Amino acid sequence: MTELSQIIESIRSELSAKNQVRDATLNRSRELIRFCALSIRAIHRHEWAEASAGLKTAREAAAVMSADLVAYPDLYEAGYTQDALKELAEAHLLYVFVHGKQGEQPEPLPGPTDLGIPAAAYLNGLAEAASELRRFVLDLIRLGRTSEAEPYLDVMDDIYSHLVTMDFPDALTGGLRRTTDALRAVLERTRGDLTVAVRQEELQVALARFEQQVTGRSQRATE
Repeated sequence: MTELSQIIESIRSELSAKNQVRDATLNRSRELIRFCALSIRAIHRHEWAEASAGLKTAREAAAVMSADLVAYPDLYEAGYTQDALKELAEAHLLYVFVHGKQGEQPEPLPGPTDLGIPAAAYLNGLAEAASELRRFVLDLIRLGRTSEAEPYLDVMDDIYSHLVTMDFPDALTGGLRRTTDALRAVLERTRGDLTVAVRQEELQVALARFEQQVTGRSQRATE
């Protein structure tokens, strides 16, 4: 029984250490998601310096979290860890997509290795970044700048066309098929909204031209 007690105590110590790492990872994952959310908010406000600083902080937090999980691959693969890394990909990719459309110097698109994250988290983050572009399209439609919105739709369409080719089991892609289906719905709604906005602008232009013609004829008739 003495040997059994030693074995149990050894297991207890191992699980206790792992539980501490798990608790720390949960806190770090929430912190990482918060950093990414703040960066995305700054991107929507076109506050590029703040967004860039937030992304740097997020990368550093992700690196610390991942380093502490080297000895615990099951914790690294846990949903809360992968969700946080997915948010990291989303924030970085959204920054590149939008920053380059604002007349700024285009930046290279980071890959999974650049961000230090798994491929599955990257792909899901890519899908969510594409969905997030819908907000920029709608903002431009409200401002009457539909021509500026079309490049964002093109990016969304391009991302979807690539993601839909990832025909692998969900166990490998982290449920990418479901995320891609959600992106397709967002893409079609956005395409519909932009099409309606373009047609309305064309109608307004046609009506204004017709009004000018009628006014011109009336003026000539009274002369």
